[in-house]
Amino acid sequence: MNSLSKESVTFLTIDESGEEQRIDNFLFRHLKGVPKSHVYRILRGEVRVNKKRVDQTYRLKLGDLLRIPPVRVAQKQELPEVYIPALELPIIYEDDALLVINKPSGLAVHGGSGVSFGVIEQMRRARPQAKFLELVHRLDRETSGVLLLAKKRSALTAMHEIMREGNSDKRYLTLVLGQWNNVKQHVKLPLHKFDTPQGEKRVTVREGGQAAHTIFSLQKNWPASSLPAFSLLQAQLKTGRTHQIRVHLSHLGYPIAGDDKYGDFARNRELMKAGLKRMFLHAHSIAFNHPLTGEAMQISAPLPAELEGFVAKLDAVAFA
Repeated sequence: MNSLSKESVTFLTIDESGEEQRIDNFLFRHLKGVPKSHVYRILRGEVRVNKKRVDQTYRLKLGDLLRIPPVRVAQKQELPEVYIPALELPIIYEDDALLVINKPSGLAVHGGSGVSFGVIEQMRRARPQAKFLELVHRLDRETSGVLLLAKKRSALTAMHEIMREGNSDKRYLTLVLGQWNNVKQHVKLPLHKFDTPQGEKRVTVREGGQAAHTIFSLQKNWPASSLPAFSLLQAQLKTGRTHQIRVHLSHLGYPIAGDDKYGDFARNRELMKAGLKRMFLHAHSIAFNHPLTGEAMQISAPLPAELEGFVAKLDAVAFA
């Protein structure tokens, strides 16, 4: 492997893309190909912020002058660039710090695991002038609804703290198979992540797994008649584990309609013929105090037309 030597000192003025980021993480990103051990070595020796030494936990501030000494960067073989089409999604809310979009089902939030690109890469392509744009949280590819992006690092770190401390309120709407009876039910079942033999990520309820807490509230029932029973639930997340709602419901015997990982596969085929061609899980709303202003925020996205249409079909059969 050849190496490329950067023989001169580099000076960088920190803008919004680096604001509030730890200096070690900033250098890892800026000096791709440099071993982490070497990054920490130059941090202890020759890196300066505003002509002063700082430790690895220092968070960069807007306007900081960063001095980076000469380094040797491993030169990797150039890979063909993946074409990423620009995509502007329906915007629910936007200000200087946050961008909230209504994500459609079937679109990954980011590239990886066999997906070349997702929402974040396409939004960046659509907004080349944006100095900073990052996902605040994630939604499954099949899930639609409210998705938060940060336009400033300070907003991103503050939102992560808000969510980590449990000071946000995320609610989903989901249609499940079966007759759900409890008006309100707390579900606390630990979740364990694992890989299938095919290399796919899965989650199961298992003792010793990560603590997971969902509150389900019954919105509407369709008792069994000419169609099997269905129930429309609101799911309030008290923790944010991978596939949490899907696995909790499947474990309880109420799989989500159209869920191709944890659902009833035979019933899913019947539902497709009846017009439900996706998983019925929608990120309906989120509430939090604005990360920079402290203003109380309540943001919601209505059920997509295809889900509203299926509910209307259930109503038509039930009241026929």
